[in-house]
Amino acid sequence: MQSAASPLPVLGSGFPPEPIVDQILRWPGVQRVPHPKIQMFIAKNFLEPELCEQLMAKIDAERRPSTIADANDDYAFRTSETCDFNGEDPVVAELKRRMTLLTGLDPTHGEPMQGQRYEIGQEFKAHTDYFEPQGRDYQKYCGIAGQRTWTVMLYLNEVEAGGATRFKAVDKIIQPEVGKVVAWNNLRPDGTTNPSTIHHAMKVRAGLKYVVTQWYREYPWGW
Repeated sequence: MQSAASPLPVLGSGFPPEPIVDQILRWPGVQRVPHPKIQMFIAKNFLEPELCEQLMAKIDAERRPSTIADANDDYAFRTSETCDFNGEDPVVAELKRRMTLLTGLDPTHGEPMQGQRYEIGQEFKAHTDYFEPQGRDYQKYCGIAGQRTWTVMLYLNEVEAGGATRFKAVDKIIQPEVGKVVAWNNLRPDGTTNPSTIHHAMKVRAGLKYVVTQWYREYPWGW
């Protein structure tokens, strides 16, 4: 694990992706998903169980119904709950510091970090994290900070049953584990959106599921 005194590499917005990929591959134990259509990386034990417990407690205390930009009139498309973390909270700040060490992405390009909680039967149906450039709300959501580039997602607990994340286009299913981190590029190497990043937060069948999500943008977050 990187020490608190480690310098923070800052490699910009995430495009071009090569410096970010090189930075992530330096992380101890990181594995690259071996598929030509996606740049995705997984590392276990990114966060200690104690910090995961603290983050889950914050999500429990401050959760609200999750929202979505465009659910295509499917009101069961995303049924989880979301917590909007306070960026000045020491635990949240430490997590953001580690994400910067992992990726090298400029933290000023990050959206406000969120936590999500899924109860039995809750899910987030197959979706991409980027905004459709031709979508009706593209200017609304991307007019200031630009498109989403990278996603960093952290699992906080093991789920009794269900709750995996399925990337159908690349035939990859990721099971929740305490402290496991997943990072992927939402864009192709040429900067266009990558439909192969479509993923489904599958229904929880037993227990609860907790995750943290950090999205990064082309430009500094200015909302």
